[in-house]
Amino acid sequence: MADIQDDSDDLLFADEDAKDSTPNGRAATPWKILIVDDDYEVHAITRVVLGDVIFDDRPLRFLSAHSGAEARELLKAHADIAAVLLDVVMETDDAGLRVVRFIREELGNRQVRIILRTGQPGQAPERQVIVAYDINDYKAKSELTAQKLFTATVAALRSYQHISTIEQSRQGLEKIVDAAATLFEQRSLKQFVEGVVHQMGSLLSGAQGSFLCTLRDDEYDGHFDAEVLAASGLFQGAVGRPVRAVVHEAVFSDVQTALRNQRSVYRDDYSVVAFRSRNHTPSVIAIWGHGPLSDMDRRLVEIFCGKVAVGFDNVFLYEQLRLAQAATVHALGKLAEYKDEVTGDHVKRIGRWATAIARELQACDTFGTLVDDQFCELIGMASMLHDVGKVGIPDSILRKPGKLDADEMRQMREHASIGGRILRDASGAVGGRSYLTLGAEIAESHHEKFDGSGYPKGLSGDAIPLSGRIVAVADVYDALLHRRPYKEAWDLDAVMDLIRAEAGKHFDPRVVDAFVTVLSREGVLEPAA
Repeated sequence: MADIQDDSDDLLFADEDAKDSTPNGRAATPWKILIVDDDYEVHAITRVVLGDVIFDDRPLRFLSAHSGAEARELLKAHADIAAVLLDVVMETDDAGLRVVRFIREELGNRQVRIILRTGQPGQAPERQVIVAYDINDYKAKSELTAQKLFTATVAALRSYQHISTIEQSRQGLEKIVDAAATLFEQRSLKQFVEGVVHQMGSLLSGAQGSFLCTLRDDEYDGHFDAEVLAASGLFQGAVGRPVRAVVHEAVFSDVQTALRNQRSVYRDDYSVVAFRSRNHTPSVIAIWGHGPLSDMDRRLVEIFCGKVAVGFDNVFLYEQLRLAQAATVHALGKLAEYKDEVTGDHVKRIGRWATAIARELQACDTFGTLVDDQFCELIGMASMLHDVGKVGIPDSILRKPGKLDADEMRQMREHASIGGRILRDASGAVGGRSYLTLGAEIAESHHEKFDGSGYPKGLSGDAIPLSGRIVAVADVYDALLHRRPYKEAWDLDAVMDLIRAEAGKHFDPRVVDAFVTVLSREGVLEPAA
């Protein structure tokens, strides 16, 4: 590149009666300015003119490159460069323009502001360059005074600041959307609050730990010591401990203030963010070690907590629905057993054993994807409906103390089909896989036998639904251990001898093995030698 003429140099950095002043702000992360020019004097004078510039309480830091190749290396190493003062003609006539392409296309950097400076406008005509290249300003060096360079640079920094704020907001909102989607998949309060703490910690860059606590209904008198419900990072081991024992007094005081006033407290190195859902008492999330938060960071945190409040309500309603379903299922199961003079504890025990067997089969991967989390969650409630069809059987048969005759046995066996029809009709109103569809399956098949000698359809082997095979073992085990109108209770050894003997005949041997493992683990049986 030809040397800049003396008169051009005088004009480029001419002294003017500028009255602009910049505040002496506190020490802060500087704005990075990349100077790309093969003329070393341009670098020196640019630093002199802009060296004392302070914008938004932040000084400038200069990086220098004397060729397009050097510029590309610096741009790769410093992703936070705010502005590039870029010469066009360096090692080649279009070296600067190649750098523009590199920034926008290869790096995909749309935030950095590019001011093209050229001493040879004929090499890169302004109209053509502005249209063909994604630059933000075009200056001929002959027209740049010190004031104009200052104005162009500050305008570039302001533009970069606004674009960065928008981009950070977009990224923050994406994190919130992703976090909310993850949180709303949770179906238990414990999992939800753990997820809230984890996501909050990842939302704020540099956060070292966070915890969540909720004000109990009996703590409105102002004398309370809330406990940590969930925690992450530095507070990982604080769950269940009083907040006062976890943080120093100043933080504890802020937690109290936030809970009482329902107003967030932001400090330089930690924040206590308050929120409240419609169905829960006030709660706060304390985040430690994130450094001072910008207004945008605070807005993002408040938006996230608004989502958390909605999530709290959703989880609460889901748990209420789940508890209502469980109560209804238990009532139906107990109603059927009531006619048989059996307490509701029988259906509870069946539900417990069926769930334990399913979990063991899942852990051993005995049946692959057939036994998934949903199957294990549903089978406990579904199994409690296994004998719901008994509501259609006469009391004289259900309560007969002696052996049933052939006709009575035929009627008794109908309870399996009756229960299946009742539950299948009910499941039609729900749709999809539910405890009702699984309950219908169990009601119909829990009296089938592995060798095909059972009822009502005489199914055998894997043709019998797995849910029915599981409940068959749990039902016989519990029925034999407890007294019924037509029999006395058996002792445990006799029950287990029968179950083991019937493996492969009445019962699926794989289910029997899983049940024996469960009973041994829970101490009901002595572990096998």
